[in-house]
Amino acid sequence: MNELLFCIPLEDPSGEFENAAELLNALELEFSSYFDRENCSVKHTVYTLDAESAAGVRERLTEVLPMWREIGVDLKMGEIFELHKSEWAEAWKKYFKPVEISEKLLVRPSWLNDPPRPGQKVLEINPGMSFGTGQHATTLFCLKQIDKLAAAGKSLLDAGCGSGILAIAGALLGYGVIDAFDFDPEAVEVAKENIALNNCSDAIAPETGNAADWQGRPEKYDVVCANILGHLLISFRFNIVSWVAPGGSLVLAGILERDFDKVSASYAELGMVEVERFTDREWTGGVFRFANTK
Repeated sequence: MNELLFCIPLEDPSGEFENAAELLNALELEFSSYFDRENCSVKHTVYTLDAESAAGVRERLTEVLPMWREIGVDLKMGEIFELHKSEWAEAWKKYFKPVEISEKLLVRPSWLNDPPRPGQKVLEINPGMSFGTGQHATTLFCLKQIDKLAAAGKSLLDAGCGSGILAIAGALLGYGVIDAFDFDPEAVEVAKENIALNNCSDAIAPETGNAADWQGRPEKYDVVCANILGHLLISFRFNIVSWVAPGGSLVLAGILERDFDKVSASYAELGMVEVERFTDREWTGGVFRFANTK
């Protein structure tokens, strides 16, 4: 068994986490990130399991880095290096902190034991290498909306579930029917582990699926969260809208601020009205409902 990881270092001198992290996620890369306080920069490390894969990833990054630079994400790439898995397994954990969503919900990495407030539910999460813990603005927006829209018996769909964090939040907050899917089978396995960690396996059974053609249950959902990239939200909008029940809410996230108006307009063409918008740095999320409902 290979005990080595083959790593590609990237440095962002802007000191911003989110933009580069979202772009690396879009390439389906596994990575960790940390803030270098001494140099006021963010360092991302992309991990692969063998030298050949590392060379291929580095070649791909060489192609896309100039395009990313044009949209304001200027990453400096270093040479491939080797790292023992045991070294990585502990080192990356220190960059994740508890996140308080509301007085009802605290998201906490599984290796921490920060106490909740009285009456506050605790959502424990173990993200694997690069799946969400609620740190990113887009995930945080979705969590707050799930909390805000929660009511006993409501149904929830988590489209692009990643670590399963949104679906688990729904279970802890009282949603009745909860479905979740992701196009990445590895993400689905991580989600299953986190669902079991939170004792929610009876309520959630995540599936491998694609927003382009996933159908789900015959009935529609009261709340649909689609935390995927903006161009995919546009491309798959007809199917995404079909999941929303009359009077239901559609939460869209993972959208660069400059692209959000285009996303919003594409859903308006399908009879959906933007009722809320929130921007954190370069990322914008929104809540939509059908025009004939309040």
